[in-house]
Amino acid sequence: VHLGAMAETVKAQARQFQGSLSEGDVILSNSPFAGGSHLPDITVITPVFSRTTAMDAIGSEPIFFCASRGHHADVGGSTPGSMPADSTLLAEEGILIDGFRLVTHGVFDEEGIRSLLSTPQAGSAQEQLASQTSGCRNLSDVLSDLKAQVAANSRGIELLHALMRQYTQPVVLAYMTHVQRTASECVRCMLRNFAKTINGAGEGPLEVYAKDCMDDGNPVCLKLKVDPDMGTAHFDFSGTGPQVHGNWNTPRAVTTAAIMYCLRLLIGQNIPLNSGCLEPISISIPENSMLDPAPNAAICAGNVLTSMRITDVILKAFGAVAASQGCMNNFSFGDEHFGYYETIAGGSGAGPSWPGTSAVQCHMTNTRMTDVEIMEKRYPVIVREFSIRRKSGGAGKFTG
Repeated sequence: VHLGAMAETVKAQARQFQGSLSEGDVILSNSPFAGGSHLPDITVITPVFSRTTAMDAIGSEPIFFCASRGHHADVGGSTPGSMPADSTLLAEEGILIDGFRLVTHGVFDEEGIRSLLSTPQAGSAQEQLASQTSGCRNLSDVLSDLKAQVAANSRGIELLHALMRQYTQPVVLAYMTHVQRTASECVRCMLRNFAKTINGAGEGPLEVYAKDCMDDGNPVCLKLKVDPDMGTAHFDFSGTGPQVHGNWNTPRAVTTAAIMYCLRLLIGQNIPLNSGCLEPISISIPENSMLDPAPNAAICAGNVLTSMRITDVILKAFGAVAASQGCMNNFSFGDEHFGYYETIAGGSGAGPSWPGTSAVQCHMTNTRMTDVEIMEKRYPVIVREFSIRRKSGGAGKFTG
């Protein structure tokens, strides 16, 4: 879910800071409505300039961006961990930062980012909730992690420049295009094979439908239309339930990430994940639905719950695999001094000829659990039991 949505964040920030970036600048965003997922996921983006331009050439356009996204343990809000179970507004889930220059000409703006993370945002909804929300509870940890993200980007830039020194800039730029074109062709081939499998000797577009529901009955609906001649597909989520008065709404970028993830699975070839996978794809999502909510809507669980249901629905439409546990199984706790957040493993769905896997982080989860011994050492907790819940999977020829 992090990688699939990150391209939209980079595009949004590149537009916002167009013409004003220079060597040594780094920007930061966690906006769910500019390619983000939920507020704890902070993206740090560093522009990469050609070494042939002046080091301080304001206005020269970057040739690449290096970006890293990390889920931070706490970014404020009404509860430790910034994942309140009862949030109904985005303001309750933490600090919103839609574009901040974290580093300017190589100087880390610690005072600026401390100020942003320490105080809940101003605004009508936030003002009403000011007495209920908090700034970041783990400020020193978050600052250290942000510096680590900046360092990771710097390492990426070093590797890119080493690559260009070895093969030249035009060759590297060309191969970036080749990588995306290869991904696009792989998806087109998969879509044609899928249509052929379903249609047999039939011709013309193929339409398939899939649906699943959230625990409250709100549906996630998908009509998938595949054109085998063009090797394209349209993902239409019309019929999906409305925005909810809860926090399992999800930004558009999360649906895009789920689609990209599923396509990458279905390709069946070892290619790097990249936005070329989406070149043959178009997407329709109804406004003010659970998958495209209003800007002030609570969304923290959409990234970790609804994203899994979307994935299950897409894979169901392709007839690829049965549903997973349908949630990342999040668990967060803490007090005024610390916050802890974890995703607990679940199970994957069975396939046409194989059983599902127990106790595994699957699909959009994209993490591993912290070892119990480490958690007990670093936090004031004792874990009484950590075990598999036996016979909890779905029955069938192959067990889920």
